[in-house]
Amino acid sequence: MAVPEFKNEPLSDFKNNPAHRRRMEYALDEIREELGREHPLVIGGERIKTPAKLHSYNPSHPDQVVGVFSQADAALAERAVLRADEAFKTWSRTPVQKRVDLLLKTSKLLVERRYYYEARLVYEVGKTWPEADADVAEAIDFLEFYARAATRLSGLHPLTPVQGEKNHLRYIPLGVGIVIPPWNFPLAILVGMTAAAVVTGNTVVLKPSSDAPAIAFKFFEALEEAGMPPGVVNFLPAPGGTVGDVLVGHPRTRFVAFTGSKDVGLHVNELAAKTAPGQVWVKRVIAEMGGKDSIIVDADAELDDAVEDVVVSAFGYQGQKCSACSRAIVVDAIYDVFLQKLQKRVEQITVGPADRAEFYMGPVINAKAKKSILEYIEVGKSQGRLVTGGGEAPGAGHFIQPTVIADVSPTARIAQEEIFGPVLAVIRAPNFDAALTIANNTAYGLTGAVFTQDRRKMEKAAEEFFVGNLYLNRKCTGALVGAHPFGGFNMSGTDSKAGGQDYLLLFTQAKTIAEKMIF
Repeated sequence: MAVPEFKNEPLSDFKNNPAHRRRMEYALDEIREELGREHPLVIGGERIKTPAKLHSYNPSHPDQVVGVFSQADAALAERAVLRADEAFKTWSRTPVQKRVDLLLKTSKLLVERRYYYEARLVYEVGKTWPEADADVAEAIDFLEFYARAATRLSGLHPLTPVQGEKNHLRYIPLGVGIVIPPWNFPLAILVGMTAAAVVTGNTVVLKPSSDAPAIAFKFFEALEEAGMPPGVVNFLPAPGGTVGDVLVGHPRTRFVAFTGSKDVGLHVNELAAKTAPGQVWVKRVIAEMGGKDSIIVDADAELDDAVEDVVVSAFGYQGQKCSACSRAIVVDAIYDVFLQKLQKRVEQITVGPADRAEFYMGPVINAKAKKSILEYIEVGKSQGRLVTGGGEAPGAGHFIQPTVIADVSPTARIAQEEIFGPVLAVIRAPNFDAALTIANNTAYGLTGAVFTQDRRKMEKAAEEFFVGNLYLNRKCTGALVGAHPFGGFNMSGTDSKAGGQDYLLLFTQAKTIAEKMIF
């Protein structure tokens, strides 16, 4: 049966659709009863319990345990790689259609249980309802999009004809992959990297974030329910410092798909580049490592639209997105009026527990992150003028006020270092060209946006704003699978373009076959 053309999964409307709201409320009540349960790690289909345990907590209520997980050690990491290597022998030869069907069946399960997955995201990583909904919708999109992309990639690809020969090219899988997803999109990014690896015939050792193993396990269970054979994906919760180097450095590891911080990503890349004894390939690293993203607001911008999209980009999911706007670069002619409007809008933001729909912002992920962000805010107060926010928000959770610091130098720490929290630096630029120069002055190159009505300036930004994802007159967050292939330049990673037509090529290798025709 033909698969219909890909379309992005529609988002829920919790504000205007009572049915969506009721389903979310019901799911939150149901999942609340499951919190604190213990789960195993899984290698080759075998459930394994270990004495060492990893706990995940609700950042809105830090004393509430979301899940307890058996924690892997170096020996189990070694075992997982070898089991995945064994499974690769059969999975790599499994017909593409069966691998595609696995993704489509898993997608159907996520659609059916959508609000239950969203509720888990609310509890485990503090996503507000709309942010959790977008995360699950993106996960569904990745499954559907990569299923179709794998179908297009399969088979024999014709080459330039040569007289007396029959030539073609095919794409074959790589081998065992280590998938290391982040906590901030613990379903969508995890699903995207895992699905791309599996549908192209690879096998996976999945090491979820220690802050988000519960949502990862539920996806793993969905894969099993959809018919995934044992060993194709192996679920290995553990701190990165315990098993990360073993997994990345193993001679049977063929590739690493990583999303996380710059420092960890560079370590992964360095370790993968070293040849282990017995290794017979150059390992491939597919990395996305964060950003320091800017929105330029020009003198002729639609100011109210610019303010709203800066706020959404800076404070959506508490600023904990690699694509978040952490720098607003505003042209001098409108700087003061922009700041006035920005302050008024930011001070309307409410902060509180993510399970309650009335709050726009929830908690940051954990106590360590909260401490780091508050320290950056104190640095920022000495490097600029505090406009609003500047400290903790009320409540027992890891809550921080949305913070705006103005008159920041383009080279200040808070204008250069990734804070990963609800902190926005506002930088004054004399004109558009200067703003563009400032926007390019960091080590990163992930997302950016420009608000202007001048077509020539849009075209100049398209040529000179050095980011992997540039948006004109809209927010710099919210990339859609298929529409906005996602990945950045410089220290933002390897420009992998997740959700794009070329992404699956990163998980394959091309083989040409030339046959001399005998007459």
